[in-house]
Amino acid sequence: MQPNTKPARVPLNGVDTPNLIATINFVAGQPELAKFQFRAHNEWIEGTHSKSVMHGFFGAGQEQKHEKPYYADSDHPAILCGADNAPTPVEWLLHGLASCLMAGLANIAAARGIKLSRVKCSVDGDIDLRGILGISDEVRNGFQNIQVSFEVEGDAPAEKLNQLVEQARARSAVFDLLTKGVPVTVGIKTIQ
Repeated sequence: MQPNTKPARVPLNGVDTPNLIATINFVAGQPELAKFQFRAHNEWIEGTHSKSVMHGFFGAGQEQKHEKPYYADSDHPAILCGADNAPTPVEWLLHGLASCLMAGLANIAAARGIKLSRVKCSVDGDIDLRGILGISDEVRNGFQNIQVSFEVEGDAPAEKLNQLVEQARARSAVFDLLTKGVPVTVGIKTIQ
């Protein structure tokens, strides 16, 4: 009988595949380490312009920090009474969906041994401003619909590349939030 020897995993598509597989196995054995809390702290600058910082988070059983703080500005374009200093908050949401799907696809491809040569993702969201402008209670404030389209090129048949996109969608935290919702509470502390 031949021993069952799998080839050693190697990094693929810029993903540290051995570490990815080890993390999956480690967390599967200790589910309490899977509990994370990510944070963004935002401060108003002027008009519709604000800036968020993302630095600390909780994960793997303890407080963590990114290697450095990351900043993200938001504003509205001039046509929407802003100064166009940065993308709108809803554009950041589209970016969040695109980048979450893309990261998942890259990880899944690496875990399955599929070498990617090119991947592009476009995310379009349709919104009717009558809701957020208070013109109509019949129109929701957010997107009415979002369309995502991928172009994937790699060393696997089209069916396998399509499966990467489907698995990325099935495992995406941002897709889950957008399609299933999440309880959100808003607190306030006024300073006089």
